[in-house]
Amino acid sequence: MTKAEILEKLSEIFHEVFDDDGIVLTPETSADHISEWDSFNHIHIIVAVEARFGVKFQVAEVTALKNVGDLVTLISARLAA
Repeated sequence: MTKAEILEKLSEIFHEVFDDDGIVLTPETSADHISEWDSFNHIHIIVAVEARFGVKFQVAEVTALKNVGDLVTLISARLAA
């Protein structure tokens, strides 16, 4: 799966979690860009990502994420393993 395909699937997850089809994700998108992206919704995003992609993350990996690009890279690495 390409990084573009991962980003597309992440967009679907963000639309569901935030109930907002207007969100446009880029690799630079972070919690600073989406006002509803708080710690509670962050957990929802991670759980949805793990379920959708069939991967599991370590807590340290999740806390190290700075933006959507970091998440795409992490998912890509997990899928390649």
